[in-house]
Amino acid sequence: MTFTQLRYAVEVAETGSINKAANNLFTSQSTVSTALHNLESELGRPIFIRNSHGVSMTPFGETFRSEERRVGKE
Repeated sequence: MTFTQLRYAVEVAETGSINKAANNLFTSQSTVSTALHNLESELGRPIFIRNSHGVSMTPFGETFRSEERRVGKE
């Protein structure tokens, strides 16, 4: 897990869109998608549910995000 993967995951969660997150991060949609896919593979569980309207967090993703926030404050 890299800092970049975490940063991308947080931005996607906040925007609800891989495309919007990529624009905000000044990178391509494919770069963000690949990073998220690699992160989810490493964790062994999906963080996001992807659909034609954007993305939403899985229950595991919500837990992951709350833990990331907690660690970020320490």
